[in-house]
Amino acid sequence: MELRYRKILVTGADGFIGSHLVERLVEEGCRVKAFVFYNSFNSWGWLDTHSNGLLHDVEIFSGDIRDSHGVRNAVRDVDVVFHLAALIAIPFSYHSPDSYIDTNIKGTLNVLQACRDFDIERVIVTSTSEVYGTARYVPIDEMHPLQGQSPYAATKIAADKIAESFHRSFNLPVITARPFNTYGPRQSARAILPTIITQLLTGRKEVRLGSLHPIRDMNYVRDICDGFIAVAKSDRAIGEEINICSGTEVSMENLARMVVDMIDPDASIISDEQRIRPANSEVGRLMGSNEKIKKLTGWSPGYTIESGLRETVQWFRKEENLRWYKPEIYNV
Repeated sequence: MELRYRKILVTGADGFIGSHLVERLVEEGCRVKAFVFYNSFNSWGWLDTHSNGLLHDVEIFSGDIRDSHGVRNAVRDVDVVFHLAALIAIPFSYHSPDSYIDTNIKGTLNVLQACRDFDIERVIVTSTSEVYGTARYVPIDEMHPLQGQSPYAATKIAADKIAESFHRSFNLPVITARPFNTYGPRQSARAILPTIITQLLTGRKEVRLGSLHPIRDMNYVRDICDGFIAVAKSDRAIGEEINICSGTEVSMENLARMVVDMIDPDASIISDEQRIRPANSEVGRLMGSNEKIKKLTGWSPGYTIESGLRETVQWFRKEENLRWYKPEIYNV
C-alpha cells in the first residue's frame, strides 16, 4: 500500500512517539490529521515545539479518544489510521486503573468501530512489549504468551484482543504494531532515560532510579516510526501482531552507566525505594525477535543504542527542551 498523498489520522499525535510519527508521515508526503487531547490551554503537546512549516501541512483535531462521537468525526474523512493514543505510565496505572480502562480499552474500541463504519483502508493499533510480561524465552516472538503484570499491560492486552476480534469478525484491515521500549527526544519524564538525563544535566551527582536489574530491548524513536510506516505499507501485515524491536538487550543499570559516562562520569547511580515497583508487577526481561517484521516488510533498525543515546542527550542539552522537565520530583 502506498501512503503518499493519502489522508492519515494519528491519534495521540501530541505525545512522544505520535509527534515523531507525524513528522515522518509528512516526510512521506502524506496528508496528516493529528488527533490531540483537548484542553482549555489549546496546547497541542509536543506538536507545539515543531516548526510552523511542519504544522502548516498538518490538520489539528482536538478531542478525547474516550468520546465515540468525537472519534467518529476525526475518522470520517481519512484513509488510514495510526492509533497511538493511550495512557502508558505503569506506576500511575496502580492507583488510577479506571482511567486506563476508559482510555486504552474503550478508546481503542471507539477507533475500531469508527474505522469499521467508514471502511478505513488500514488501521494500525499500537500495542506494547509489556503485554508479554517477563520473558519466558528470548528472543520474544509474537507467539509468546501474554501476561498482564500491571493494570496498564492488562488494558493493552484487552485492546489488542479487541483489535484482533474486529479483524476476524468484520474483516477490518487491522495491524497490531508492538513496539518494544522506545526512547528519544521528547520522551515523557516518567521514562527511565529522561529521568537519568535530566538529573545529570541539572547537576545532580546521585542519579535516583527504581530497580536496576530489569533488562530491556531499547529502540530509538525514529526506528520505531519507520517500523510503523513499514507495517502500514505491507499488505501481508494485515491481521498480524508484529514486534518492532532491535533484538538486543541492556540492563537498566548498564543503560544508566552509559548515559552517566556520556554526561558526568563522576556521578553515581542509586536505587531509590519509592521508585521500585511491586516485585510481581515489574517485568524482569524483555528482548524481542524482529524476524517477523523483517520478513514481512524488510525493516531493520538503523540506530545502535550508542548512536540513539547521543542524539537523545544532544536534544536534552538544549535549554528550551530541558525546561519542560522537573528532575527534582519522581514522575509517575
